[in-house]
Amino acid sequence: MAITQTSDATFTEDVLQHDGPVLVDFWAPWCGPCKMVAPILEELSEQWGDKLKVVKLNTDDNPQTTQAYGITGIPTINVYSGGEVVKSLVGALPKKKLAQEMEQFTA
Repeated sequence: MAITQTSDATFTEDVLQHDGPVLVDFWAPWCGPCKMVAPILEELSEQWGDKLKVVKLNTDDNPQTTQAYGITGIPTINVYSGGEVVKSLVGALPKKKLAQEMEQFTA
């Protein structure tokens, strides 16, 4: 499944109302670690297929959602299920570690 972009306007529909788990990558274009995580998420989203939806939210352009979830450091990866945050990771993680952290949602 391809990574999609979300925004303050579409976050509820794209993430909170989605039937399955959703990984949200909170990022910004100027963030070096965010750029390191992006290709890893691309690869993993292909492996995960429909098991885990992957969505990106640009924190610079979407301050409402960023503030609502208390995002103060990026990259932050939140996993939502049933409209609630069920996992939160801050910082750039290597591919293997990120895949391990998501195993419960992709098995």
